[in-house]
Amino acid sequence: MVKAEIKERICYLEMQNAAHFNCLSEQMCNELIDALKYGYDNECVGIVIKAQTRRGVWSAGHDIHELPQDGTDPLAFSVPMERLLRKVQDTAIPVIACVSGTVWGGACDLCLSCDMIVSSKNATFAITPAKIGIPYNASGILHFINQLGMNKAREMFFLGTPITADDALNVGLINRVAELEDLDNVLEEQFLNPLRRNSVLSISAIKRQFRILSRASTVISAENFERINAYRARVFEGEDYKEGINSFLEKRPPQYKGKASDLD
Repeated sequence: MVKAEIKERICYLEMQNAAHFNCLSEQMCNELIDALKYGYDNECVGIVIKAQTRRGVWSAGHDIHELPQDGTDPLAFSVPMERLLRKVQDTAIPVIACVSGTVWGGACDLCLSCDMIVSSKNATFAITPAKIGIPYNASGILHFINQLGMNKAREMFFLGTPITADDALNVGLINRVAELEDLDNVLEEQFLNPLRRNSVLSISAIKRQFRILSRASTVISAENFERINAYRARVFEGEDYKEGINSFLEKRPPQYKGKASDLD
């Protein structure tokens, strides 16, 4: 599902499951994890994540068919998508997302986990757990808050509607917007060529510092951690979560019956 190719010290990864909109299935996530390791182990100075598109979709995010309905956490620490996000963040060279279409759900988190994002003008970004009844995890929410600020993160999570590439640029979600036909040239000339000229040892040390410092203010009390887990468990163990998945698979609007007071 993933093609990996090294050119002039850059490892280009391309998701090639456009027939299924490059969903982040267990296989796709595992292949991306292996490909990221391949790029790092071969002394590249950077890694680019691209995708073949279908109907303008870069990636549709988490594979809904693989979400559990047995009361287990769909975004537990060990699930493949969570491992992929950590691998992108912890790979000690820059990882750049080159986005040429719409980005949905967990794929939006994948892009934000990258160090930089270059996007075509027609791209959109949406984080959609509320549409399917998924209780997103604290690490993911905090990631969006740190990147976008509290208000924009709330907007994206509460509404689940796509924001345009220009809007994403304005709020700092992405680094550069280009016309689709110019995207590869902008990526090469403005990002990869300067990266190739710089000290990879210096860049690697700086990325490691960014990662540590971004976590420096995220310590929460044990009580609040337990409270977060309790809120989330009531969602993924409940009927609305199952209804969200089933309605998506059955291609019908969901009929949610849960109340906010159910979490009290």
